Amino acid sequence: MKPILNLCTIYCCLFLFQISGYAQQESLLPKMRPEAAGMSSSRLAYLDTMALEALAQKQVPGMVALVARNGKIVYHKAFGAANAAGEPLDLNSIFRIASQTKAITSTAVMMLWERGKFQLDDPISKYIPEFKDAQVLDSLLPDGSYTTKPAARPITIRHLLTHTSGIGYGAIDGDPRFKKIYKKAGITDLFTTEKITIEESVKKLAKLPLHHNPGENFTYSEGLDVLGYFIEIISGKPLDEFFRTEIFEPLKMNNTFFYLPKEKRDLLVSVQTKKEGDWIDFPTTFYDPDYPKKGKMTFFSGGTGLSSTPVDYAQFLQTYLNKGILNGNRILSRTTVDFILKNQIGDIWKGNGSHHGLAFSVVDDLGAAKGGNGSAGTFEWGGYFNTQYFADPEEQLIGIIMKQTQQVGGDETSWKLRNIVFAAIAD
Repeated sequence: MKPILNLCTIYCCLFLFQISGYAQQESLLPKMRPEAAGMSSSRLAYLDTMALEALAQKQVPGMVALVARNGKIVYHKAFGAANAAGEPLDLNSIFRIASQTKAITSTAVMMLWERGKFQLDDPISKYIPEFKDAQVLDSLLPDGSYTTKPAARPITIRHLLTHTSGIGYGAIDGDPRFKKIYKKAGITDLFTTEKITIEESVKKLAKLPLHHNPGENFTYSEGLDVLGYFIEIISGKPLDEFFRTEIFEPLKMNNTFFYLPKEKRDLLVSVQTKKEGDWIDFPTTFYDPDYPKKGKMTFFSGGTGLSSTPVDYAQFLQTYLNKGILNGNRILSRTTVDFILKNQIGDIWKGNGSHHGLAFSVVDDLGAAKGGNGSAGTFEWGGYFNTQYFADPEEQLIGIIMKQTQQVGGDETSWKLRNIVFAAIAD
């Protein structure tokens, strides 16, 4: 095994080659010296140290980090390897963003809401009749059957946006009963290379019991997959087409896809895990990690399906910081953005330091006072393959870190990114 010092030296050389000699992805957010945006170059350099230490300690095999302030990119660097073969990451690398898809789906829902297509408290059964007469799980029997009781109220579109519908998440559900029920029903939980559509999966999901009565608790769920199908019904377009024409093209998110075109597939970063201390490409389990570039490519998951880059996602987040507009293209009203970020779940997360709006988790006054989370109103989320982001409207600050790992512990880069970025504000 090579000494750690030599390994770090190699990664440094690879990184320097990338930023000096590789054509970077075109961005609507121009690059700017940190000091011109009220940030400290010397303090942002701690991100370099953090990344190299994480590589040397094998917390991650590689990462790309981006920081933007006042609509300008002040830090954008790549470190480490894109796959187990050791090919270097670069600034054009594409990552599976998984649950970061949810905010884009929520945005699409709210775009249609602005057009007067529905009300947020409409029952989803008004548009997807299979959800009528929802049931709550009572008990799971040894033979796999179960008993239920009628839900106290219908599932609404607002419940689906806020993860309060009571729908579960199958293979990654925290309740083993729901793992069994979803598996037996053949629900597609996250990703697939099989020939199935979101309509087929959602209609099967609609027949299954709920964790709890809608509106009574927060249960992370496939509700955004339901809303992906709902978008198709309301708009009359396949979900991938609606995203492309209504969001990705106006915001120039040119490297964001459900399934990568052939010319982009070599840019996809491998999902990696550790075996006996070494990085290996993650094997096929209940899903094939190569789903964005192989298989039938018919399943447009509104909850987990997209792949993207830090630049593309920064442009999406900047649209929210700009109150719904970027590069002259308005996709949401200022008034809509304001209430998307308001508390939509009441006291369910009371005392946690955050609330959930209609698209994101949002830091509240308590969370801001604890430090390291940003100002009150900072919105955030992450993805199944170890991607994270935050956007602080008060400071006009975005932080994004993208990695591709599974079943790996000890990664401290996400919280360190936040600490370093907020401490680098110097205006």
